Amino acid sequence: MPGLRITDVMTSTAAKLNIKSGSHAVIIVAHPDDETLWTGGVVLMHPEVRWTILTVCRKSDPDRAPRFAKACEIYGARGIMADLDDGPEQVPLPAQMVEDTLGQLMPSDRFDLVLTHGRQGEYTRHVRHEEVSRAVMALHRNGSLRAPQILHFAYDDSGGRYLPQPDSQAEIYIHLDDKIWQKKYEVITDIYKFAPDSWEARTTPKQEAFWRFGARQVQNTI
Repeated sequence: MPGLRITDVMTSTAAKLNIKSGSHAVIIVAHPDDETLWTGGVVLMHPEVRWTILTVCRKSDPDRAPRFAKACEIYGARGIMADLDDGPEQVPLPAQMVEDTLGQLMPSDRFDLVLTHGRQGEYTRHVRHEEVSRAVMALHRNGSLRAPQILHFAYDDSGGRYLPQPDSQAEIYIHLDDKIWQKKYEVITDIYKFAPDSWEARTTPKQEAFWRFGARQVQNTI
């Protein structure tokens, strides 16, 4: 964005997300590293926000759990983990189990902003991403999760034909400057220890995109 200072970009992003200093925002994801891949730039741009990051898997993972804790330190966020099954078979979990897990994890039922997975996830395909998205929507509908704005990550891989990319039709589209993107990339490579040629490192988006809760979301475009 030629001519814009980083402070201008941050102010613009805050307006798009309807956040301000002291706002309490929660990121609800399936796995440690999802918070970084899909919205790490927004977190880095807004240290004035009180961030909580919930992940429903890998609490007992001796490798991933401490890396998640370190990532949360960098973000200045409160990190909370659960231990739902995350086996490679991706056996579907009962919806009530996922909802109950999130209900137990959340330190509050009120937030200024909620960020979570798209309805079809961000790539083809991880069932836990989809289940978390549905659980967040269910909790919001039954009054257990209240927020003036809920945003879904908006990415697409065209059925696995390419790496996930921000959906150009998303309602909120945020460009990360080089400094912010580099910090985000370093969380992926230096903290989570994904190699530069890994799927995660190659995917790490330089733009972050979101759909608002309730907006029309086209199959396979989130």
